[in-house]
Formats: sequence, structure tokens, C-alpha cells
Amino acid sequence: MLRTILREQEDGIARKALLCFLTLTMMLLLILPVFAADKQKDEETIRNANLLLQEMLNSKDISPSTLAKANCVLILPGVKKFGFGIGGSGGRGPLLCRSGQDFEGKWSAPAMYSVGGMSAGLQVGGSSTDFVLLLMTPKVVNQVLNGKTKMGTDATAAAGPGATAASASDADILTYGKAKGVFAGVSLGGSSVEPDNDANYRLYGKTLTATDIVRGTDIKPTEEGQALVTVLDDKLPLHRQ
Repeated sequence: MLRTILREQEDGIARKALLCFLTLTMMLLLILPVFAADKQKDEETIRNANLLLQEMLNSKDISPSTLAKANCVLILPGVKKFGFGIGGSGGRGPLLCRSGQDFEGKWSAPAMYSVGGMSAGLQVGGSSTDFVLLLMTPKVVNQVLNGKTKMGTDATAAAGPGATAASASDADILTYGKAKGVFAGVSLGGSSVEPDNDANYRLYGKTLTATDIVRGTDIKPTEEGQALVTVLDDKLPLHRQ
């Protein structure tokens, strides 16, 4: 009996060790491409964000009237999710804000942001999901621009209404997601977003804060960044209250 109990305990420890090893491996696979990023990959991320935004607008996954009320938009193409007992997510993409003190002007140059987080619970599998986050209040814009923001803790987040919704949530951030795979148990809830200062340096050739980029008036976007700005200005020329 004692041997059986000891064997079961050893098996349990071995399973936990394996789960930890697999989780750490998946985290490394997720993180290493970010460390290996260069300006070309940054531009590719912005280009993919542009395609994602146009696709979600054209398919009416995002209501243009709701997006027109947003102060800023954060587009995260291909956020990687993984889980082997413990889950996590990671990705990056551009943040753009309307210019002007009351966010009533044209759209800014994009500042690159990263997203990542861990969550506990029974989770098995992995996937890639596209996200578009609408920042609806000046308070959450300041929060996101000034550093790391944890979804659901530092800012309230809710699923964004579709094209036929009667009214939007009063959450700080409205989230839209498009899954490319199957995953059980993880969402952006609990994840954190923060400026990707390395990517912003690569894109603009100098040290700039996210605030410098999206609230400044003299930052010229890159070619792919300008294409994204043009889409937003053309499709959403006016800020609606």
C-alpha cells in the first residue's frame, strides 16, 4: 500500500514537472520571435493589422459607428495563445489615437504595443487569434500610454457590440476577437498591454514614448503606418460622441 501511494505521488510530481516544462517551452517559442524582430517584421505587423482592420470592418464584425466613437484603437494580429495546465498569450501590434485635446482630429501615427499574460486553470492546446481593442475613454488612454495596463484590473474590458447592437457597453475598452484555431480557457482577460519601445525605436529611428507618437503632431508614420492611418481617416473621418 505504501509503495502504491509513493508511486502515485512520484507520478503526480512527474506530471507537474512535465506540464511546467511544456509551458516554459511554449513561452520561449512565443517570446523568442519578439526578441528576433527587426524593422521589416515591425512593418509586416502593421501591414497585417491594416488588413485585419479592413476585414473586420468590411465583414461588419466591428460596427463602424462604434469604432467612430473610439479615442484610440489597438490592433493585435495573430496573438498566440498556449496552455498546458497553465495558459498564456503574447503578441504585438499598433496603437493609433485621434489627434486633438478631445480626440476629435485625424488619426495619429502608430505606436507599437505588446500584449502578454498568464492565466491558471485547466487549459490544453494553442491557437492564434486576432484582436482589435477600442479605447473608449480619456482615462484608459492615459493609462495605456503611461505604461503597462492589465486588462480587467487597471481597465474594464468587455466584448464589443456588433453592427446590429443597439448600444455599446460603458467599459473602458471594447474587445473584438477572431480566432484562427481552437483553444479552451484563455482570453485577453488578465493580459497586460504595454508600449514596445524597441519596435518604436526601430520604426522611427529615435527614442520616442508612445505618447510622443500618438499625441504628438510632428511624427511622420512609416510607409505601412501611413497606409493604416489613411484607411482610418477615409473610413472614419469624424469622431462621434
